[in-house]
Amino acid sequence: MMESKKALFAFLILTSTLTFGQGKTKEIGFITDNDLYTSSKNDMYYTNGLEIFYRFLSKNENEKINKKITEFRVGQYIYNPRFINEAAVDVNDRPFTAYLFAEAGRSFFYQSESVLKTDFQLGFMGPNALGEETQVGFHNLIGYKKVYGWENQLHNAFAVQAHVMYSKKLFPSKHNDFIDLHFQSEANLGTIFTGVSTGFLTRIGFKRLTPIYDSNLHDASVSANAQPNIREFYFYAMTSVNYQFYDATIEGSMFNDTSPITFDLVPLRFNAEFGLKYRHNNFNMSYSFIYRGKELEGDVNDTNTGYFFGSIRLGFLLR
Repeated sequence: MMESKKALFAFLILTSTLTFGQGKTKEIGFITDNDLYTSSKNDMYYTNGLEIFYRFLSKNENEKINKKITEFRVGQYIYNPRFINEAAVDVNDRPFTAYLFAEAGRSFFYQSESVLKTDFQLGFMGPNALGEETQVGFHNLIGYKKVYGWENQLHNAFAVQAHVMYSKKLFPSKHNDFIDLHFQSEANLGTIFTGVSTGFLTRIGFKRLTPIYDSNLHDASVSANAQPNIREFYFYAMTSVNYQFYDATIEGSMFNDTSPITFDLVPLRFNAEFGLKYRHNNFNMSYSFIYRGKELEGDVNDTNTGYFFGSIRLGFLLR
């Protein structure tokens, strides 16, 4: 009888370990951007974005690195001028266009709470990116206003993009459980976007902050170790200076000058982002308010301004 009880107890321990002791090594989810997430009257410039992602924990034998994560995603960004009504078809303060891409990336999360993210994209800008079909179809679906002006969109351009981001935690010796500060820089190089930016990011926790290598701040929630009843809830804010060398969604393709409407860049911009991020066990979510400084010069220079939009992210962790 005693042996049976011991066997039963061992079985329950093993079952509990297998059921609850396993990490969540994969995450799937999506990101949706729209200026309507900030204001029903704010419909301009970067008007809609959608990304679907899948990431998983990769093999890591470097003691200085807490984890490596591989990620794949597909996405589409849509850009409009400020006015999209019939009377304003010939009044444009930004080109109509879209960018459709597939991405593969790798992220390195260091024990020091520094982060290095790299990714590579292939895709299209222009009619091949299906921006008109997506926007017109969505507006029809929800009964929103009809869009005019896509006949003026930028011509096709093939996209090859590389991106790198590095973040370093500042003042690590002065640890605080509820606030931290990071220096962050990134660069884009490619046939659609080429530019660099640098700035500062802070987290202010409503709960004790999770280390960056386990936090959803830079998408590090996946883990080989069990994380029972983990919660994150914090406010974050980032300000940065961006110098943009090239932007095909404004200037048109670098390989031709046949697009009907293009503009020159304002290369130096101020950008800002702030929002709330939350995690409870397997569920990640966030809302962000994002501001972009004035991006272009042109005949309608006096009407073009900085703009803002909202971003919503949802993710679910899997074994």
